[in-house]
Amino acid sequence: MLKSMLACCKVYISESRNRAALDSIERAAKLFPQAAIVNKFEDETYNRVGYTLVSKLSPDLSSSDSCSLKDAVFAIVKAAFEAIDLELHHGSHPRLGVVDHICFHPLACTSLDRVSVTAKSLAADIGLSLQAPTFLYGAAHEEKRSLDSIRRELGYFKPNFSGTQWVGGPQSAALPLKPDEGPAQASQSKGVVVIGATKWVDNYNIPLSTTDISAARRIAKRISGRGGGLMSVQSMALVHGDVIEVACNLLEPNKVNGDRVQVEVERLAGEEGVEVGKGYYTDFSQERIIDSYLELGYN
Repeated sequence: MLKSMLACCKVYISESRNRAALDSIERAAKLFPQAAIVNKFEDETYNRVGYTLVSKLSPDLSSSDSCSLKDAVFAIVKAAFEAIDLELHHGSHPRLGVVDHICFHPLACTSLDRVSVTAKSLAADIGLSLQAPTFLYGAAHEEKRSLDSIRRELGYFKPNFSGTQWVGGPQSAALPLKPDEGPAQASQSKGVVVIGATKWVDNYNIPLSTTDISAARRIAKRISGRGGGLMSVQSMALVHGDVIEVACNLLEPNKVNGDRVQVEVERLAGEEGVEVGKGYYTDFSQERIIDSYLELGYN
C-alpha cells in the first residue's frame, strides 16, 4: 500500500521577501517530481518560509542513496545557499542559518527509524558537499538529543538587535557545539543547518493584542513544559507586526492539541490583562498532507 511507504520533510528557509530566491529554490525542488511540495507557508514579518515535501521511501533501512525526498531537499538547500545571504537577513523570528531547520516525519506506517536514515544521509551530504556545519537531533542523533537543546547551546533564542529582532549572520564563526557533519566553523553567509527525525509535530501560533513583550514572554514561559505548563509544549513570544505571537511546538499533538493550548493561553493572558486572538496552524494535518499527495496523482 502506497501510504505505508510515505514520508514527509519540512524545510524552513530564512527568507520570504526575496521572490527571485524563492522561485530559484522551488525550481530546484521541481527537478525531483516524485517529491512533491504539498504546502508552503510564508511569513514576510518573520522573513521565513516553510516547505512541506512528501515522497515515497524504500522500505529498506539500508537504502539512503537513491531517494527522491532526500535529493529534492538537498537541491533546496543548495539553491537556498546560492540565492540567500544570511548577513543581509533580518526578521522577528530566530534562526541559525539560511536553511534554519529540516525535519523528517514518518507518515502512516513508515517507521521513525526509516526516516532517520534519510536524515543522517542528507546531513552527511550537506556537511561534505556544501560545507555547512550540520547538527542532528531526535532519532537521527545517536543520543536522541532534542532540537531545543541544540538551539539553546547555539544561542538561537537570543535576539541580537533591538531586543526582538534577529539580524545578520552568526556572531562568531566559532561554534560552542561540535557539528555532527561538516566544518567546525560557520560561514557568515550560510550559518548552520539543523536536521532531525521525529514523530509528528504541530506548530500553532496564537496572537496577543499587546506590545508588552515582557508580559507575552511570561505567558509563553508559563504555557511551556519547561516553564511548568503543558509538558509536551515548547513556546516563545515573538513580535509579529502590531501583535505578539506565542509560537508553540506541539510535540505530542494527539495529547495536547491547538485547542487545548488556545484555552490555556487565554487563561494565562487573562491574568495579564491581555486580549487573545484565534490561533492558527502553520501546516496541514498529517491526514491532509497524505491526501494532498495522493490527489496529485502519485501511485
